[in-house]
Amino acid sequence: MLPWLAQTPTEQAHDSHTTSLAKRVRDDVLAGILNGSLTPGQRINEPDVAARLNVSRVPVREALRELESSGVVISRKHSGVFVRQLGRVEVRDLYQLRALLDGFAGRAAAQLLPIERARLIKSLVSATHGMQEALKGADTNRYYSENLNFHWAIVEAAGNGQMAEIYRGIVQKLHISRLKNLSANSGRKASIAEHQSIVRALREGDFMQTELLMIRHVNDALVRLEDTSQLENSP
Repeated sequence: MLPWLAQTPTEQAHDSHTTSLAKRVRDDVLAGILNGSLTPGQRINEPDVAARLNVSRVPVREALRELESSGVVISRKHSGVFVRQLGRVEVRDLYQLRALLDGFAGRAAAQLLPIERARLIKSLVSATHGMQEALKGADTNRYYSENLNFHWAIVEAAGNGQMAEIYRGIVQKLHISRLKNLSANSGRKASIAEHQSIVRALREGDFMQTELLMIRHVNDALVRLEDTSQLENSP
């Protein structure tokens, strides 16, 4: 789901069967979080997950550790593992930071050499098309994945490793709260239109406009998220 969640060399060195089971568990738990069957703050029962998927507790624990490292769940000593829950202030702070980084990435990407920019635009058009198809098919998981791919492609194209690392941490923390925004059709339609505007600015090499559109897109996403009232009762 997250573009950077690739298998690490350490994982590859482990028994392939165990790693495959952990990935299966991870994908199942993540799907539950994204489709709303596991809600923010809810405890994830390891024995239940193991029994439902017919696996031992080992791959379940490995999967939950990976999800915790990506900021999706949180482990509490003597209590268990819970779906991460963000408060209104924390979400707003993270969105403000992300707007700055997205703006920087957009500005840098728009100044790439034409051949590099064309390669990036091809990826962005593909991601946007994927979002449109996901909207038609009411596939929230695919939509969310394509949306992340779109932004991550721009961040990677900016070529600043330190910025990308910070950006990755922010998005991982926002991973759950953003879903509520994207789950509404009106939010998805508006988001797709904004992505298309960003692609047009990039194609023209207009770095100032691209930066502005990226910042505005993130700020508008926060407004749409708050309009869902998801964070209404959060601290």
